[in-house]
Amino acid sequence: MYSESTQTPRRVPGEVVLLSAGPGDLDLLTIKAAKTLASAEVLLLDELVNPQIVELAPLARVIRVGKRGGCRSTPQAFICRLMRRYAAQGLRVVRVKGGDALLFGRAGEEIEFLRQAGIGVRIINGISAGFAAAASLGVSLTHRDHCHGITFVTAHTHDHGEPDWAALAATGTTLAIYMGMSRMDSIAAGLLGHLPPDTPVAVVQAASHSEECRLLTTLERLVGDRHHLQPGMPGVILVGKALAEAALQDAFTAPPAQLLAQG
Repeated sequence: MYSESTQTPRRVPGEVVLLSAGPGDLDLLTIKAAKTLASAEVLLLDELVNPQIVELAPLARVIRVGKRGGCRSTPQAFICRLMRRYAAQGLRVVRVKGGDALLFGRAGEEIEFLRQAGIGVRIINGISAGFAAAASLGVSLTHRDHCHGITFVTAHTHDHGEPDWAALAATGTTLAIYMGMSRMDSIAAGLLGHLPPDTPVAVVQAASHSEECRLLTTLERLVGDRHHLQPGMPGVILVGKALAEAALQDAFTAPPAQLLAQG
């Protein structure tokens, strides 16, 4: 005799997607990112992600797990447990991270945690703020007339110490310095001992956003010129000879909200 079960089938444990939301302009999302958002059921949203991204995930429960330097943040261990919990329920979990998920976030810790829990992890790359800033300035970060590479670095180490500025200066590469907006004094002091004072510096806040703010200056003037910047707004600091090309541009068509100091 045939009888049909009325029980809801149990879902197979799912995966977690670490999705790169880019620098802020939603038009810069990859097609793969947009497709993944459209089918997401749980969205764990970082603080610096454009909040309008939730409109691309109409099926998802949105959980904001903000992390911003200098402010109270959601503990990383709690975020990891949330990902494990919802993925174990078979839900399509998307962890949305600003910029590129694999650059200066906690992706390494999250990947390790999820794999140890038997949860699959998939990664969708995106555009980091350093590249968005270079596009805004109209410069190549690896212009072969000026440098032979680029170095991505945070303004402070894991134990809150200073990076080895001497070693970084000796690379001869463009330096893309993240999480350094509140540490300009120590950045300038650390690099001035090893680079010429007229080394070009560009600071781009909220790259690709409508409120983007740009400052073009030199290493010796960086601290004095920072009053042109927007307080509390995240940004990336670019240092190196390649930034001299920005000073040669004769058409900075910045929106009114942007600021430019040079000369």
